[in-house]
Amino acid sequence: MKTPQHPVELAGVNLAGQNHVCAFFNTMDEEHRVLRSFYKGGFDRGEKATHIVDAENRELYLKRLAEAGINVQELMEAGRLELVPWTDMYVRDHRFDQDAMLASVEKLIQSGAAAGYTRTRLVGHHMDWLFLDKPAVNSLVEYEARLNHILSKYNDPVICNYDSSKFSASVAMDIMRTHPLVIIGGLLRENPFFVPPEQFLHEMRERRTTRMTAG
Repeated sequence: MKTPQHPVELAGVNLAGQNHVCAFFNTMDEEHRVLRSFYKGGFDRGEKATHIVDAENRELYLKRLAEAGINVQELMEAGRLELVPWTDMYVRDHRFDQDAMLASVEKLIQSGAAAGYTRTRLVGHHMDWLFLDKPAVNSLVEYEARLNHILSKYNDPVICNYDSSKFSASVAMDIMRTHPLVIIGGLLRENPFFVPPEQFLHEMRERRTTRMTAG
């Protein structure tokens, strides 16, 4: 349930209760430069953070956080910083499972509140192979649309980070259409392409019907 809390700033802008953001970056350096104040702001207020990352990049990712002035070891030992391999969150039986992922995100938010944290800041990175698998991409964007329903119940911000080089323009547009806020070129802005989840999911069902009919 939503309760009044301190405002959240991201890239110098107050999120004003809009807690679902897609962020497009070209490099990890750019990502950390734009997001470091968001990370630090949460820790300075005693909040929790969960970051979903590629296990192969874990040490480099922690190094970037440390370079931003974040006491990584202390926060991890205290349970306030949690790094989760993306294979633990996104994959069930070797496929992207949007139902399991939605349940996992809500569980992370609820467990943070149960542990006494006023807010959990979630940051997700998506697996590169998803964008090579059309059904997986479709499932991913449907998950992103449905996530808006979950997040509307809470004050916990979720940033979905994407590597701009990994997918086509059409996939990028679908990603954007499922997020009310977007970061491009290091700037946060309201997303003019965002559509309500019900409308987007209806379009996805129509696309499937068209493909089945054409096939």
